[in-house]
Amino acid sequence: MVLLSKATTEQYSYIKNYMPTAFSSTIPVVDLSKPDAKTLIVKACEEFGFFKVINHGVPMETISQLESEAFKFFSMPLNEKEKVGPPKPYGYGSKKIGHNGDVGWVEYLLLNTNQEHNFSVYGKNAEKFRCLLNSYMSSVRKMACEILELMAEGLKIQQKNVFSKLLMDKESDSVFRVNHYPACPELVNGQNMIGFGEHTDPQIISLLRSNNTSGLQIFLRDGNWISVPPDHKSFFINVGDSLQVMTNGRFRSVKHRVLTNGFKSRLSMIYFGGPPLSEKIVPLSSLMKGKESLYKEFTWFEYKNLTYASRLADNRLGHFERIVAS
Repeated sequence: MVLLSKATTEQYSYIKNYMPTAFSSTIPVVDLSKPDAKTLIVKACEEFGFFKVINHGVPMETISQLESEAFKFFSMPLNEKEKVGPPKPYGYGSKKIGHNGDVGWVEYLLLNTNQEHNFSVYGKNAEKFRCLLNSYMSSVRKMACEILELMAEGLKIQQKNVFSKLLMDKESDSVFRVNHYPACPELVNGQNMIGFGEHTDPQIISLLRSNNTSGLQIFLRDGNWISVPPDHKSFFINVGDSLQVMTNGRFRSVKHRVLTNGFKSRLSMIYFGGPPLSEKIVPLSSLMKGKESLYKEFTWFEYKNLTYASRLADNRLGHFERIVAS
């Protein structure tokens, strides 16, 4: 990513009069090896839509090797990185997030988990990168399915794989994203530049892992933003919009954003677990128990298209909310 001049940085957004908060100690932590994991996961999804996972089973060696290769990629000259292809929607992108005017201090790789991508830019190491990527995505998808099955158990749903089967489907529309936030060249008048603007994730579940650089924040129901302490050995889990609908609003997708760091670069790797394009997203009947549905039925294909046509901060689910009589 090319460092930009002061004139160029005027196109970016800043948090006005923002005073960085201390790292929050309220982030729920779930140990996947403990028997109370399913109960803690449900509680975290209801209260935060977000939690941290430890003892996740993804080998640290796999994580570290992929991170190292990702840093190598982002350190290449811009013309080399662009050989991967523009993000339409998959490929390499810089600054522009989507096609509707959102920008951020970020460059990224966006990959579909079910198709091959052009990594010839790596030359003789292309196959090594591809193997590392596939190994990492396989491990993280396995963890995602384990978490989703624990969710189902915690919700007392008889069909344990009601969520996880959507990720295991060969037509699953899951996505892998690597974001690189270079150290910000300036902090204007004590303000923080936006690395990635506030948004919720549209899929079912997101699993994020980053290096030990701060920047991630989540939005609480009390109207406050809190900073998430970085932890390179753990994963952070986001409830997505689709899971919010499938639980009829019992779980809430979490609004989050990334602020730039003035001293260190940040690298995050995110697996977005999505259903097949034809999948109908609707509240599960087993969770309704006489309650009215809060959402109109839609397919993942319809919601994905709406996402691409929207700005990051838009309330996409608002298009499908029902007016329920009190």
